[in-house]
Amino acid sequence: MAVPYESTGRRRQKGRTRAALVEAAHALLAEGGSPTVEDAAAAAGISRTTAYRYFPNQRELLLAAYPEIQDDAGLLPPDAPADPAARLELVMREFIAFTLRWEPQLRAQLRLSLEPGAQQPVLRRGRAIRWIEEALAPLAETHPHLDVHGLATAIRSASGIESLVWLTDIGGLDRARAADVLAGSARAILREALLT
Repeated sequence: MAVPYESTGRRRQKGRTRAALVEAAHALLAEGGSPTVEDAAAAAGISRTTAYRYFPNQRELLLAAYPEIQDDAGLLPPDAPADPAARLELVMREFIAFTLRWEPQLRAQLRLSLEPGAQQPVLRRGRAIRWIEEALAPLAETHPHLDVHGLATAIRSASGIESLVWLTDIGGLDRARAADVLAGSARAILREALLT
């Protein structure tokens, strides 16, 4: 079995080189591009040959440029209220801000996930659904008949990068208005579920 290039010799230097390539990819994505390995290498001042040792293709580079967030971190503050609607409001505010802040990178991940025959990137694994479920957790006590996971999935389907892309690119909304619609959709889905 081959040993990955980055795990042999001069690991700190290799870590810095990898970080520089990823940072260059972030910057190029933020400018509206879809950077190749060569683009990131040029922007980082690193030779193409060296860059390809870290990222053999554009897909691997774009996957590495996914926004970093601690996987086990939730979006609720330690002093979160008990009311599910108030908790959902807090989570949606953070989730929508995260989506807007990392929109170019999330769009790149979405494009990768839509390629014919592509496996879902390991990073698209439903953490937003977990965050929303955490917000809705008190419903297990107050509304035990509700499927909290199903409700969280429905809210996520109306509030992530996919919905933002549709609202801005197809619906023609500016990002501030689109953010309001995403938050409003989450509230409406919760309200409807509580009526059943």
